[in-house]
Amino acid sequence: MKNPLRQRLAFVLALAAASALAACSVDDTTDDGSGELGGSLTIACGAQEDWCQAMTAAFQAKTGVDTSFVRLSSGEAVTRLEASKGQPEFDVWHGGPADGYGQAQEKGLLEAYKSPNAAAIDDQYKDPEGYWTGVYVGSLGFCSNSEILGELGVEQPQTWDDLLDPKFKSQIMMAHPATSGTAYTALWTQEVLRGGDDAAIAYMKQLNSNILQYPKTGSAPGEAASRGEVAVGIIFTHDCVKYREEGAKDLVVTYPTDGSGYEIGGVALVADSPNKTAAQAYIDWALTAEAQDIGPTVGSFQVLTAPGAVVDDRMAKLSDINLIEYDFAAAAAAKSNLLQRFDEEIAAAPKD
Repeated sequence: MKNPLRQRLAFVLALAAASALAACSVDDTTDDGSGELGGSLTIACGAQEDWCQAMTAAFQAKTGVDTSFVRLSSGEAVTRLEASKGQPEFDVWHGGPADGYGQAQEKGLLEAYKSPNAAAIDDQYKDPEGYWTGVYVGSLGFCSNSEILGELGVEQPQTWDDLLDPKFKSQIMMAHPATSGTAYTALWTQEVLRGGDDAAIAYMKQLNSNILQYPKTGSAPGEAASRGEVAVGIIFTHDCVKYREEGAKDLVVTYPTDGSGYEIGGVALVADSPNKTAAQAYIDWALTAEAQDIGPTVGSFQVLTAPGAVVDDRMAKLSDINLIEYDFAAAAAAKSNLLQRFDEEIAAAPKD
């Protein structure tokens, strides 16, 4: 399948070897730890908790800016940003799939900011108007517990249709797409593979027969698989690798051969941030290899976007995965309607 992401991967990797570009950094006022920027920052963080903690702590140590975070799934982030529109509780949104950022942009919740460091990021990983810039790429897949698969007498799933096997009754977990960007990526993947809303919802209705539950966060199905609560979790595969590295040795990753959706995890300036200068400095820093290389140190193994950033061999190369043609603008535009149909026809979104 022709895929622009795969076609340009070689170009991105070539850029990664360019040490001159790797030297991109934030403005000098953030480099000496003197705290000249002042103020404080609150980050809406869409990645794993330890990644969020490491990122905010590193920026605070580097700049002296008091930096905190709230860990939110993609849907929760949009809801919180909308609830505080005009007087935002957050300054920056960091991490989580780009279609959520597109939805926030449509609602007027983000402010365009073209960081000088964004020039080194490949165009396919950023919004052309500067509303968000990609910091990593993650591919969707199946996180299976090999011991449970053996007990059920089934092989590792290789395609989306494999998940419809009746032997997987109550043995699959996926987050709810209204609260989780990961799960919405899975839903949009069906939209692309099956040719429209009706076919995507029809597949999800079939899959629903094998779903144990729909938790709020996208990584929760991987945690459930690691504990043996389900046979398969539908998640971004770097999270499965993280749990395996942390000791869940029964976990195995497979990528759907009929097509895998993917995310571009972003960073964006929240509209009307009262700490705009510091927020822009945070975004500048988040787009450097220095910042992005923190991820693998806490078990976040996504493909990174900054030239010169770490290439981790525990993850499959994107060029080896059958990635779908993922139109992030189209996914964002369709999100409200698809989520309403999912909520009404399949399962209501989980409540607090």
